[in-house]
Amino acid sequence: MTVYRSHNALRGPLTPDGIAALTLPATRLGRRGYQVDDVDALLHRLAYELNERSRQLANVRAENRRIKDALHSWQSAEATRRLSRRA
Repeated sequence: MTVYRSHNALRGPLTPDGIAALTLPATRLGRRGYQVDDVDALLHRLAYELNERSRQLANVRAENRRIKDALHSWQSAEATRRLSRRA
């Protein structure tokens, strides 16, 4: 899948404000509606960027889980070590 690039649309990462301010070019010769190729390309870009953000979020959540598990293991080992020192 390719990333949508156009001088008529957004540059850089998609943001809610950028999407709200987006203006697609109208069809030629006074017909109503938008140019199908521009709409299709923008939809492909939206799908690509949403997929990327979902992937990044999944990676962040996995890293967060790994850190929490490591902290939990360390806390358990530290508590056991302190208890064994008291005995």
